[in-house]
Amino acid sequence: MARRIVGISGNLARPSRTRVLVDAILAEVAGRGLGETASYDLIDTGPGLGVAVSRNAPPEALERVWREIETCEALVVGSPVYKGSYGGLLKHLFDLLDMKVLAGRPVLLAATGGAEQHALMIEHGMRPLFGAFGALTLPLGIYTTEKDFVTPSEVTEAARDRIAAAVDHLARILGCS
Repeated sequence: MARRIVGISGNLARPSRTRVLVDAILAEVAGRGLGETASYDLIDTGPGLGVAVSRNAPPEALERVWREIETCEALVVGSPVYKGSYGGLLKHLFDLLDMKVLAGRPVLLAATGGAEQHALMIEHGMRPLFGAFGALTLPLGIYTTEKDFVTPSEVTEAARDRIAAAVDHLARILGCS
């Protein structure tokens, strides 16, 4: 069975730069033959995410995304930066998962923001979240701003180079290099 790498974009709207970034990472993963990929935005969970209070009996759209997170071999999680942090619904998506489900799982962290000073959100926001799960966050996070996009739907060569470096780490962890 092929390895499954799932991307989660913590955005409620499409299109978004965050989704473009997550998809660019997954394209690099797929291009190297590291596994099958799938990508989801928060909007794909449906309106049930915001009202869910437990993991029990979620709407099918939310259950599908949770199942993908719980069963994949690696995660790519990207978030837009809002007021210096990731969005509350992105955290809520993970808050309702069992604390053991991501233990030891590789997670590549990424974020998009309006200013360079928000780059530390990956280190001070996202990394602790996944550390609490015991996930194996990759040492290189990818932070992009508007200057890292050639067009709204394409990252620059410099951003692709940073993506390739991060995917190098993922390949090593997955035993593919």
